[in-house]
Amino acid sequence: MEVLRPQLIRIGGRVYRKNPIQEQTYQHEDEDDDCYQGLVECAEESCEGYEVVQTPQGFRCTLKAPSLLYKHIVGKRGDTRKKLEVETKTSISIPKPGQEGEIVITGQHRSGVISARTRIDVLLLTFRRKQPFTHFLAFFLNEAEVQERFLKFQEEVLEKCSMDHGVDSTIFQNPKKLHLTIGMLVLLSDQEIQQTCEMLQQCKEEFIELQELVDRVLERFQASGLIVKEWNSVKLHATVMNTLFRKDPNAEGRYNLYTTDSKYVFKERESFDGRNILKLFENFCFGTLKLNSIHISQRFTVDSFGNYASCGQIDFS
Repeated sequence: MEVLRPQLIRIGGRVYRKNPIQEQTYQHEDEDDDCYQGLVECAEESCEGYEVVQTPQGFRCTLKAPSLLYKHIVGKRGDTRKKLEVETKTSISIPKPGQEGEIVITGQHRSGVISARTRIDVLLLTFRRKQPFTHFLAFFLNEAEVQERFLKFQEEVLEKCSMDHGVDSTIFQNPKKLHLTIGMLVLLSDQEIQQTCEMLQQCKEEFIELQELVDRVLERFQASGLIVKEWNSVKLHATVMNTLFRKDPNAEGRYNLYTTDSKYVFKERESFDGRNILKLFENFCFGTLKLNSIHISQRFTVDSFGNYASCGQIDFS
């Protein structure tokens, strides 16, 4: 990270910079404290969008967060929370691990409560981005015609291009799992799954045309923080071939590179030569179908039809 071009983090319409820190080697369990040090300066600007209530004892602000992220606010031996409380002159109450509830910030000064809330939001967003993707928004393509055409495509590719480097049956998608991906999600609680369902319903009521629909859906979820912003527009795509399938038929592309504790996993992959495939099958028709619904699909799951298990959906007809 360059000193003059630090990473920017967007929260509630405001942009904060995540300042670089001196790189040292620490154990994984110490990373919370290191991250906090790098976020202190960038979170100083107050945000008037927070709801702060005046009480007889001072001021109070609450926020909800998945219990999985509590430990990042507490820090090792409670050090992160202590630093937050001392530097903002507040008291921060966090539910016990495994319990859902509200994080409560209290203090004598409104500015201190807002500062603590802002810093906590930055911490939550930072560590949310380190979590592996859990769900994705998608249109299912599990119609019989599309599956049959996909199998025909696979048959013809193997017939005409099997001599090309790396091309074999192991890199093709499972036809029952064909889908158009809109965006990848990190949903860490039942409440966030419910929030996603409600947001999808709002999108259904407000958007109509397909490309506008997926672009606006992506924009809405990016603003909520549930989807990390990578593109300004959705490029609808269905994965039909992927070299990750060679060793793991359930692999899901570049989104399958991190463990549950956020550590990067290197996967050795054998490439394949797709030039002839692109040339011979550039106009291959996979059939037609009507896209009637958007699903919230859970990764690494299978329903009774062999597709990804759906946690919720909106229907258009």
